[in-house]
Amino acid sequence: MEDYNKIIESLGIRYIKSNNIFVTRPFVIPDFKETDSALIILKRGVMSFGDENEILQEGHAVFLPAGKDVQIGFGRKEEARTELSLEEFSFRQAEFFRSTPDSDVSPIAEFAIVVFETKVFDTINFFTTLDIPPFEIENSKVNQLLYEIMREQQSDVPGNQRVIKLRTELLCIEIVRHILDNQLFVEQMATNSTYFKDPRLISLLKYIKENLGGELTNKKLSEVADVSEDYVGQYFKTLTGINPQDYIEYQRMEYAVELLRTTKMSIRDIGKACGYKDTAYFCRRFKMMYGIPAGKMRKRETLMNV
Repeated sequence: MEDYNKIIESLGIRYIKSNNIFVTRPFVIPDFKETDSALIILKRGVMSFGDENEILQEGHAVFLPAGKDVQIGFGRKEEARTELSLEEFSFRQAEFFRSTPDSDVSPIAEFAIVVFETKVFDTINFFTTLDIPPFEIENSKVNQLLYEIMREQQSDVPGNQRVIKLRTELLCIEIVRHILDNQLFVEQMATNSTYFKDPRLISLLKYIKENLGGELTNKKLSEVADVSEDYVGQYFKTLTGINPQDYIEYQRMEYAVELLRTTKMSIRDIGKACGYKDTAYFCRRFKMMYGIPAGKMRKRETLMNV
């Protein structure tokens, strides 16, 4: 229990976006991926998720971990759902999603969504490191928190941003509690607690975050962690489950998404800021990780904010 409290205390939780969406046409995306964690509550209609096309019950929520490929669909299989790649959906979403109801056409589904970032020590995406699949949540408190976040976001009353921040933090805690109460992903949670047992690793993670635009060779990492260059890769992977260079690339790509979302920097300048001297290589790696080009990701950040 102490380790779990440490995990929760270490989490940096940040609200990203939320909306209520009306689905106008049946479709399925085999490779859907959010850059941050998302919670979707199905208000009405038919939604499926996962490789087994699990049907989400109305009034229930599905949690989509950040960076995890997942199949999602709306409408029944027999409705001849349009199959779209994530890249196709990024520029065709207006054909399938509306943020207001259409008086002439009944929606095939309606859902509410909130997207948020959850990082350990503001460096590691917590739910990504667990490497867990999407899962269904039936919890009235979770639903209530999501709807409170949406109400505050749609209002202009004083203090609404502070309330959104607090409710998002509570929402994340309720998701972690749901995992623990239902004994989900026990092994992954136990492994994740290793982050809190080695101060050298924490220093190393912070160094990486602060130097994403610089040289982050194993030699440099070994100096920061005070371990040999030959051992630093094994040391890092033993504690985190991922080799350091893969972790560094993931952090750089997350930073790139943040810059795409919050600045008007050119793709070239974003690549340089993230440690890539070759813009073409940066673009190839970005598309390989997220399934769409960086330029389209900038447009896709309006996804579900139609």
